[in-house]
Amino acid sequence: MTRLFNDPARFTDDMITGFAAAHLEHVRAVPGGVVRARPTRTGKVAVLTGGGSGHYPAFCGVVGPGFADGSVIGDVFTSPSAARARSVAEAAEAGGGVLFLFGNYAGDVMNFGLAARQLADDGIPARCFAVTDDIASAPAGQTTRRRGIAGGFVVFKTASAAAEEGAGLDEVVRVAEHTNARTRTLGVAFDGCTLPGSDAPLFTVPEGRLGLGLGIHGEPGVSEDTLGTAEDLARALVTGLLADRPADTDGERRVAVVLNGLGATKYEELYVLWGAVARLLDEAGLTPVRPEVGELVTSLDMAGCSLTLSWLDDELERLWLAPADTPAFRRGTPRETPVAAATRPAAAPRRPERSAATASGAAVEVAELAVHALRAARDVLHRDAEALGRLDAVAGDGDHGRGMCKGVDAALVAAEKAHTDRLAPAAVLAAAGDAWAAEAGGTSGALWGVALRAVGAALPADRAPGSAELASAATAALTAVTSLGGAEVGDKTLVDALAPFATAFATRLRTGDPVAEAYASAVAEARTAAEDTAALRPRLGRARPLADRSVGTPDPGATSLAAVLTAVANLHTTTGSDPV
Repeated sequence: MTRLFNDPARFTDDMITGFAAAHLEHVRAVPGGVVRARPTRTGKVAVLTGGGSGHYPAFCGVVGPGFADGSVIGDVFTSPSAARARSVAEAAEAGGGVLFLFGNYAGDVMNFGLAARQLADDGIPARCFAVTDDIASAPAGQTTRRRGIAGGFVVFKTASAAAEEGAGLDEVVRVAEHTNARTRTLGVAFDGCTLPGSDAPLFTVPEGRLGLGLGIHGEPGVSEDTLGTAEDLARALVTGLLADRPADTDGERRVAVVLNGLGATKYEELYVLWGAVARLLDEAGLTPVRPEVGELVTSLDMAGCSLTLSWLDDELERLWLAPADTPAFRRGTPRETPVAAATRPAAAPRRPERSAATASGAAVEVAELAVHALRAARDVLHRDAEALGRLDAVAGDGDHGRGMCKGVDAALVAAEKAHTDRLAPAAVLAAAGDAWAAEAGGTSGALWGVALRAVGAALPADRAPGSAELASAATAALTAVTSLGGAEVGDKTLVDALAPFATAFATRLRTGDPVAEAYASAVAEARTAAEDTAALRPRLGRARPLADRSVGTPDPGATSLAAVLTAVANLHTTTGSDPV
């Protein structure tokens, strides 16, 4: 149970405040996370770890000399927004470019990727790399679809050490790729974790059983097995990892090893387990190099552990053993060179937003309708937040309802301000989309952000939109979402509701139906499609490794989208206005 918090919605912000205050010699807080307390030498690659909070000491606990230059921190189990990632990158960047390192989760891939593109547009070289070490989340032939869990610690360490030695951005990326290709992790859960403010864990494990192949965001294991002795568990973990040994490591016997506790497994238990693991590795002809036993990548208060093996060559062994000095991890004494303020290429000027024009005439009324629509969305999402969280917890991390509420609240505030300033509908919706993405984070935050921007961009600034423009707006939203997220109909995502809605709405409008009738018909199709996702198996996102558990439960993203579309349709009933 997570017991110590103030406002659950501010748990991460309060944690960052306390963390930075406790480690003034290592870090300083910046919007979106933390960076090193002192600037690094000019020209150094800035290695930034990142992801949702709830995993301490990952990600912020490894910021310091010899390790990361900063950490981008999202809400609990929620990927940080692109705005947060960019903010931390700008604070940490020293002229050598930026490398974002994170686990292979859809929200992280989207948001860090967006941030990297924005930085590149401003003249700051930026790259991303997603760790894929979890052997339980996809078979050996599909390693690019695997999740990143505790093996990310080894990848972060070697890439950071390379940057500390002076390697350039391309070389640091190569080291991350090389380490990841040689790293494998398998984990088990004995019991689930509890989000701040919740009164029950995200999942439970029956007495005398364990969940094999857990995720670090409160996801249960992909299968269950009998909980035996520490010896039994050690053998299952070692055997599983050796069966997935990287193909090009047959001649190498030295391994970096991480036996990781997930938050509620006592160190004494981990050492009992390590004794058996060490013997089994020796019997397999492997020599652990500076093994780490303890809590390095946690999942709030989850009871469980994971074992990571990373096969070392001479280069990776040197980087794994290199000194580091951070709040949560110390090895040797890294040498820091005092530096002047960092420099970087002059940033290219940001292009002005076309949507920032002042609205005139009927366009003011359209912007006002957008604000009313967001208010309706806020009301329904707060009403359904708990139910959406329960849907998400079936095969995910249970935060969908909470994230949607944070997103819509921020979007409404931003839209109201933009409308007060009499900005055009495009600017109102762009402000709402950016605020939604920044505050909600995660996959849904990024997708709702681009969707709102796309709708706004299709609307005229000086008049009410015609049917053709409304049809184009619906199609643009679908294109923006699928282009960013890569989902298709049938993947069990919000696209399963958005695609039939956009298609039906555009089709009905182009055949001459009144706006309200076309919208109502399209919303009905979206609701049906959202309900029908219960029969689907997820092919993308966090739910994919637990696809069988998801069957029978509708997708939370499709469900929340259908609820919002329905609430907006109801505006016509209560106000007589078309649902623009």
